[in-house]
Amino acid sequence: MLDALDAPAVRRWSILAADAMDAHRAEIDELNVFPVPDGDTGTNLSLTLRAAAEALAADPADTAGEAFRAWAKGAVLGARGNSGVIISQVLCGLADGVDGSEACDGSMFAGALRGAADQAYASVANPLEGTILSVARAAADAAGAGSMTSVVQRVQAAAWEALRRTIDQLPVLTQAGVVDAGGRGLVVLIDALGQAVTGTAIATAQVAPSARSRSGLEAARESGSTDYDYEVQYLLRADEAHTAILRSELSPLGDSLVVVGTGDGVWNVHVHVNDIGAALEAGVRAGEPYRITVVRFADAVGSPTRPVPQRQAGTAVVAVAPGEGLAHLFESEGVYVVEGGPTENPSTADVLSAMLACPADHVVLLPNASQVSGVAEAAAIEARGQGMEVAVVPTKSPVQGLSAVAVHDPSRHFGDDVIAMAEAAAATRWSEVTIAQREALTMAGRCHPGDVLGLIDGEVVEIGSTVDSVAAAIIDRLLAVGGELITILVGRDAEPDAGEQLRRHIASVAQHVEVGVFDGGQPHYPLLIGVE
Repeated sequence: MLDALDAPAVRRWSILAADAMDAHRAEIDELNVFPVPDGDTGTNLSLTLRAAAEALAADPADTAGEAFRAWAKGAVLGARGNSGVIISQVLCGLADGVDGSEACDGSMFAGALRGAADQAYASVANPLEGTILSVARAAADAAGAGSMTSVVQRVQAAAWEALRRTIDQLPVLTQAGVVDAGGRGLVVLIDALGQAVTGTAIATAQVAPSARSRSGLEAARESGSTDYDYEVQYLLRADEAHTAILRSELSPLGDSLVVVGTGDGVWNVHVHVNDIGAALEAGVRAGEPYRITVVRFADAVGSPTRPVPQRQAGTAVVAVAPGEGLAHLFESEGVYVVEGGPTENPSTADVLSAMLACPADHVVLLPNASQVSGVAEAAAIEARGQGMEVAVVPTKSPVQGLSAVAVHDPSRHFGDDVIAMAEAAAATRWSEVTIAQREALTMAGRCHPGDVLGLIDGEVVEIGSTVDSVAAAIIDRLLAVGGELITILVGRDAEPDAGEQLRRHIASVAQHVEVGVFDGGQPHYPLLIGVE
């Protein structure tokens, strides 16, 4: 029996907890119906505690305070999923309560546990009872004072009782006939503490769904999330003031929002959303996001694992293409295509999936729209983490993407190929012709709904009443600074002869300029124009 937790005891607890969570992983996955029935809470908790234990093992901490701090930091940096982030905050709260101490006795641990429960609640934007939070609070309230053994025994008993109550506290758990998965994970952590203190493992029965309740669980799991489709999580380097703004920006986007820090300017951000790009862009505004993961709940529920292709030396190109015609143009050049573009942005998961499907070990990624750049960068970070070498050429229009593809040479050294493609894209001035949807003040003056707008490099420079007249004015501006090749992509909503009319105009003002007209099929933009 231990009278107090010193650094070796904290290390032992961390290892026992990681091993126990591995053993109960499948059981906890089976319980997982809230907040999203994706069946991965046990896996996420197992990965979280294993990362935390490994971080502590690598740290030279020689006091309880230092050991708890290293363990907590490892948990924050390695946290997976909603429950993993909350468990990391439990450990952070314990670290705060033991900070600066050589060893932690029963009374100190009881106080630290109360702080841990407070910190866990504070980390969740909209805390609910019947979850891991309820178990944490009940365990802390029961801790009392006294020897380490007596405190831990009371904490264990209270945690188990609180876990059993969760089935009646949350309607989705009542319907499924199960206790809360995250709460079960916290009980595993607490039972591991009991083993570290007493030297005796407590034999606990599995609490996976019974045959009677399994039908309810399956019904809940198959329904998926009714509100949000994706789990977005990333680490963020930022100061505390910017994370407060980040919370306010992420909160309207979804639920299960948790933003927690390690105390040294690194934060773990977790949220369920439909708009992945908005969640990532909020992170970029707040600081420097990295280790980004995106999970689509529909894929996480009983979906088979996609086989990873055998990659070979070489370079592949992945491009975002907003339209069937554009997709065909890219595919005819051997490019892997991701559908989407302005107003229909692809997800990080979509772009990552396309890259991982490539058989090459080097990938050039062409976002082809400024709105897709953040998603492309996030997908590239994830692909690099899986062993691929990825370069994002910052193309802001499909016409720049086509210019880049035109000089792509898979036999060339990867770095040289990327430079050549980037130079070709940068040398292509790009313009768009679109229809104004609302009144606004632009660089060219005030526009009204229905006006035709002409943009060059993203800025409105022409306002008119017809696509033909605005496109002609745009061409005149572009050719005023020279050009040898003009590419015209005709959109889905353009008049059938819009491209040919523009070709005739070009022939009348610049006879020696080469012109290519293609069916792009892109929505919202009757014409996309590139000049090289």
